Amino acid sequence: MTNNLSVVINADAQQVWTMLREPSLVAEWHGWEAEDLRDEINEIYFKGTVVEDPNHTSLTVDGGDSFELKTVPTGTEVSVTRAAMDHNSEWAMWDEDITQGWLTFLHQMRFALEHHPHGHRRTLFFQATGGEGSIIDKLGLKELPKPGEAYSATLATGEEISGKVWYKTNHQVGLTVKSYADHNDGLLIVADQPKIDDVRPDGGAMVIASTYGLGAHDFDAIRERWDDWRVANYPEAAPVT
Repeated sequence: MTNNLSVVINADAQQVWTMLREPSLVAEWHGWEAEDLRDEINEIYFKGTVVEDPNHTSLTVDGGDSFELKTVPTGTEVSVTRAAMDHNSEWAMWDEDITQGWLTFLHQMRFALEHHPHGHRRTLFFQATGGEGSIIDKLGLKELPKPGEAYSATLATGEEISGKVWYKTNHQVGLTVKSYADHNDGLLIVADQPKIDDVRPDGGAMVIASTYGLGAHDFDAIRERWDDWRVANYPEAAPVT
Protein backbone atom coordinates (compact mmCIF):
# COMPACT_ATOMS: atom_id res chain seq x y z
CA MET A 1 0.00 0.00 0.00
CA THR A 2 1.25 3.50 -0.87
CA ASN A 3 0.43 7.09 -0.04
CA ASN A 4 0.61 8.53 -3.56
CA LEU A 5 -1.08 11.94 -3.76
CA SER A 6 -2.70 11.22 -7.11
CA VAL A 7 -6.05 9.90 -8.32
CA VAL A 8 -7.58 9.28 -11.72
CA ILE A 9 -11.13 10.61 -11.87
CA ASN A 10 -13.64 9.42 -14.46
CA ALA A 11 -14.49 13.00 -15.48
CA ASP A 12 -13.09 15.48 -17.94
CA ALA A 13 -10.60 18.14 -16.91
CA GLN A 14 -13.15 20.96 -17.08
CA GLN A 15 -15.42 19.13 -14.60
CA VAL A 16 -12.50 18.68 -12.23
CA TRP A 17 -11.45 22.30 -12.62
CA THR A 18 -14.97 23.47 -11.80
CA MET A 19 -14.88 21.26 -8.69
CA LEU A 20 -11.74 23.13 -7.65
CA ARG A 21 -12.94 26.65 -8.44
CA GLU A 22 -16.55 26.81 -7.21
CA PRO A 23 -16.64 27.26 -3.40
CA SER A 24 -19.92 25.38 -3.05
CA LEU A 25 -18.45 22.42 -4.96
CA VAL A 26 -15.18 22.44 -3.00
CA ALA A 27 -17.39 22.03 0.08
CA GLU A 28 -18.60 18.71 -1.33
CA TRP A 29 -15.15 17.11 -1.02
CA HIS A 30 -12.81 19.21 1.10
CA GLY A 31 -12.84 18.23 4.76
CA TRP A 32 -16.23 17.65 6.38
CA GLU A 33 -19.19 19.74 7.44
CA ALA A 34 -18.17 22.23 10.13
CA GLU A 35 -18.98 25.78 11.15
CA ASP A 36 -15.65 27.04 9.85
CA LEU A 37 -15.59 25.03 6.60
CA ARG A 38 -16.51 28.00 4.40
CA ASP A 39 -13.78 30.16 5.94
CA GLU A 40 -11.24 27.35 5.58
CA ILE A 41 -12.11 26.88 1.91
CA ASN A 42 -11.82 30.60 1.22
CA GLU A 43 -8.46 30.73 3.00
CA ILE A 44 -6.96 27.78 1.14
CA TYR A 45 -8.45 28.03 -2.37
CA PHE A 46 -9.50 31.64 -2.92
CA LYS A 47 -7.05 33.85 -1.04
CA GLY A 48 -5.03 36.41 -2.99
CA THR A 49 -1.93 34.21 -2.87
CA VAL A 50 -3.66 31.45 -4.87
CA VAL A 51 -2.31 31.06 -8.42
CA GLU A 52 -4.43 29.70 -11.29
CA ASP A 53 -2.86 28.45 -14.48
CA PRO A 54 -4.62 30.23 -17.38
CA ASN A 55 -5.04 26.88 -19.15
CA HIS A 56 -6.80 25.41 -16.10
CA THR A 57 -4.22 22.66 -15.67
CA SER A 58 -2.70 23.69 -12.33
CA LEU A 59 -3.69 25.49 -9.17
CA THR A 60 -1.34 26.57 -6.40
CA VAL A 61 -3.27 27.07 -3.18
CA ASP A 62 -2.39 29.16 -0.16
CA GLY A 63 0.69 27.64 1.44
CA GLY A 64 2.24 26.58 -1.86
CA ASP A 65 0.82 23.09 -2.39
CA SER A 66 -0.29 22.63 -6.00
CA PHE A 67 -2.89 20.64 -7.92
CA GLU A 68 -1.97 19.37 -11.38
CA LEU A 69 -4.59 18.16 -13.88
CA LYS A 70 -3.65 15.84 -16.73
CA THR A 71 -5.97 14.25 -19.27
CA VAL A 72 -5.53 10.48 -19.45
CA PRO A 73 -7.48 7.80 -21.38
CA THR A 74 -9.75 7.03 -18.41
CA GLY A 75 -10.46 10.63 -17.40
CA THR A 76 -8.36 13.16 -15.53
CA GLU A 77 -5.36 12.48 -13.33
CA VAL A 78 -5.31 14.88 -10.38
CA SER A 79 -2.10 15.13 -8.37
CA VAL A 80 -1.09 17.22 -5.40
CA THR A 81 2.52 18.28 -4.99
CA ARG A 82 3.49 19.43 -1.53
CA ALA A 83 5.47 22.65 -1.21
CA ALA A 84 8.86 22.43 0.48
CA MET A 85 8.35 23.09 4.17
CA ASP A 86 10.71 24.93 6.48
CA HIS A 87 11.25 22.33 9.19
CA ASN A 88 11.96 25.11 11.67
CA SER A 89 8.54 26.67 11.15
CA GLU A 90 5.58 26.30 13.49
CA TRP A 91 3.82 24.25 10.79
CA ALA A 92 6.57 21.65 10.43
CA MET A 93 5.01 19.25 12.93
CA TRP A 94 1.83 19.17 10.82
CA ASP A 95 3.64 18.23 7.59
CA GLU A 96 2.60 14.55 7.50
CA ASP A 97 -0.86 15.45 8.79
CA ILE A 98 -1.36 17.79 5.83
CA THR A 99 -0.16 15.12 3.41
CA GLN A 100 -2.63 12.62 4.85
CA GLY A 101 -5.36 15.25 4.63
CA TRP A 102 -4.75 15.82 0.93
CA LEU A 103 -4.88 12.07 0.38
CA THR A 104 -8.31 11.90 2.03
CA PHE A 105 -9.63 14.92 0.15
CA LEU A 106 -8.44 13.72 -3.27
CA HIS A 107 -10.39 10.50 -2.81
CA GLN A 108 -13.41 12.44 -1.58
CA MET A 109 -13.21 14.62 -4.71
CA ARG A 110 -13.05 11.56 -6.93
CA PHE A 111 -16.04 10.04 -5.14
CA ALA A 112 -18.12 13.24 -5.36
CA LEU A 113 -17.50 13.59 -9.10
CA GLU A 114 -18.01 9.94 -9.98
CA HIS A 115 -20.92 9.09 -7.69
CA HIS A 116 -22.75 12.31 -6.75
CA PRO A 117 -21.72 15.11 -9.14
CA HIS A 118 -24.96 16.99 -8.45
CA GLY A 119 -25.57 15.72 -4.92
CA HIS A 120 -25.14 17.31 -1.53
CA ARG A 121 -23.34 15.41 1.20
CA ARG A 122 -24.07 15.27 4.90
CA THR A 123 -21.09 14.13 6.90
CA LEU A 124 -20.46 12.44 10.22
CA PHE A 125 -17.05 13.09 11.72
CA PHE A 126 -14.97 12.36 14.74
CA GLN A 127 -11.31 12.26 15.60
CA ALA A 128 -9.48 11.19 18.70
CA THR A 129 -5.99 11.24 20.11
CA GLY A 130 -4.32 8.17 21.52
CA GLY A 131 -6.23 4.96 21.92
CA GLU A 132 -4.45 1.64 21.82
CA GLY A 133 -3.83 0.26 18.37
CA SER A 134 -5.17 1.07 14.93
CA ILE A 135 -8.77 2.23 14.50
CA ILE A 136 -8.82 0.31 11.20
CA ASP A 137 -8.06 -2.89 13.11
CA LYS A 138 -10.49 -2.03 15.92
CA LEU A 139 -13.34 -1.67 13.46
CA GLY A 140 -12.57 -5.01 11.83
CA LEU A 141 -11.32 -3.54 8.54
CA LYS A 142 -7.78 -4.87 8.47
CA GLU A 143 -8.48 -7.64 5.96
CA LEU A 144 -10.20 -6.14 2.94
CA PRO A 145 -10.13 -6.98 -0.78
CA LYS A 146 -8.18 -4.88 -3.26
CA PRO A 147 -9.45 -1.44 -4.28
CA GLY A 148 -12.31 -1.78 -6.74
CA GLU A 149 -13.45 -5.14 -5.38
CA ALA A 150 -16.71 -5.78 -3.54
CA TYR A 151 -16.71 -6.26 0.22
CA SER A 152 -19.19 -6.83 3.04
CA ALA A 153 -18.36 -6.33 6.70
CA THR A 154 -19.88 -6.08 10.13
CA LEU A 155 -18.22 -3.12 11.81
CA ALA A 156 -17.35 -3.20 15.48
CA THR A 157 -20.13 -0.61 15.80
CA GLY A 158 -22.58 -3.43 15.03
CA GLU A 159 -23.42 -1.95 11.63
CA GLU A 160 -23.47 -4.22 8.59
CA ILE A 161 -22.08 -2.46 5.54
CA SER A 162 -21.30 -3.43 1.96
CA GLY A 163 -20.08 -1.86 -1.26
CA LYS A 164 -16.65 -1.60 -2.88
CA VAL A 165 -13.22 -0.82 -1.54
CA TRP A 166 -12.59 2.73 -2.73
CA TYR A 167 -8.92 2.91 -1.73
CA LYS A 168 -6.38 1.58 0.76
CA THR A 169 -3.10 3.15 1.85
CA ASN A 170 -0.66 2.67 4.70
CA HIS A 171 -2.88 4.61 7.11
CA GLN A 172 -6.31 4.96 5.51
CA VAL A 173 -9.19 2.88 4.22
CA GLY A 174 -12.00 4.22 2.03
CA LEU A 175 -15.18 2.21 1.43
CA THR A 176 -18.32 2.88 -0.54
CA VAL A 177 -21.35 2.08 1.64
CA LYS A 178 -24.72 1.30 0.08
CA SER A 179 -26.68 2.15 3.23
CA TYR A 180 -25.18 5.65 3.42
CA ALA A 181 -27.25 7.00 0.52
CA ASP A 182 -30.83 6.82 -0.74
CA HIS A 183 -29.46 5.96 -4.17
CA ASN A 184 -26.02 4.91 -5.36
CA ASP A 185 -23.88 4.90 -2.18
CA GLY A 186 -22.02 6.93 0.40
CA LEU A 187 -18.38 6.94 1.45
CA LEU A 188 -16.70 5.90 4.69
CA ILE A 189 -13.09 6.86 5.40
CA VAL A 190 -11.25 5.52 8.44
CA ALA A 191 -7.73 6.73 9.19
CA ASP A 192 -4.92 6.23 11.66
CA GLN A 193 -3.49 9.71 12.20
CA PRO A 194 0.25 10.39 12.49
CA LYS A 195 2.02 10.88 15.79
CA ILE A 196 2.78 14.52 16.60
CA ASP A 197 4.93 15.40 19.61
CA ASP A 198 3.01 17.32 22.31
CA VAL A 199 -0.20 17.12 20.23
CA ARG A 200 -0.75 13.43 19.41
CA PRO A 201 2.25 11.63 20.93
CA ASP A 202 0.50 8.28 20.54
CA GLY A 203 -1.13 9.07 17.21
CA GLY A 204 -4.85 9.31 16.66
CA ALA A 205 -7.92 8.18 14.78
CA MET A 206 -10.37 9.77 12.36
CA VAL A 207 -13.66 8.80 10.73
CA ILE A 208 -15.47 10.69 7.96
CA ALA A 209 -18.78 9.29 6.71
CA SER A 210 -20.30 11.07 3.70
CA THR A 211 -24.01 10.38 3.31
CA TYR A 212 -26.47 11.41 0.60
CA GLY A 213 -30.23 11.86 0.71
CA LEU A 214 -30.88 9.99 3.94
CA GLY A 215 -33.91 10.83 6.04
CA ALA A 216 -33.40 12.21 9.54
CA HIS A 217 -34.19 8.86 11.19
CA ASP A 218 -31.64 6.89 9.16
CA PHE A 219 -28.99 9.59 9.48
CA ASP A 220 -29.42 9.86 13.24
CA ALA A 221 -29.33 6.06 13.62
CA ILE A 222 -25.94 5.93 11.88
CA ARG A 223 -24.63 8.79 14.00
CA GLU A 224 -25.81 7.15 17.23
CA ARG A 225 -24.13 3.84 16.39
CA TRP A 226 -20.86 5.61 15.68
CA ASP A 227 -21.12 7.72 18.81
CA ASP A 228 -21.87 4.74 21.03
CA TRP A 229 -18.76 3.06 19.65
CA ARG A 230 -16.76 6.26 20.11
CA VAL A 231 -17.79 6.48 23.78
CA ALA A 232 -16.69 2.88 24.38
CA ASN A 233 -13.34 3.20 22.56
CA TYR A 234 -12.40 6.88 22.65
CA PRO A 235 -14.34 8.28 25.61
CA GLU A 236 -12.35 11.52 25.77
CA ALA A 237 -13.02 12.41 22.13
CA ALA A 238 -15.67 14.94 21.20
CA PRO A 239 -19.03 13.44 20.12
CA VAL A 240 -19.62 12.45 16.51
CA THR A 241 -20.91 15.51 14.67
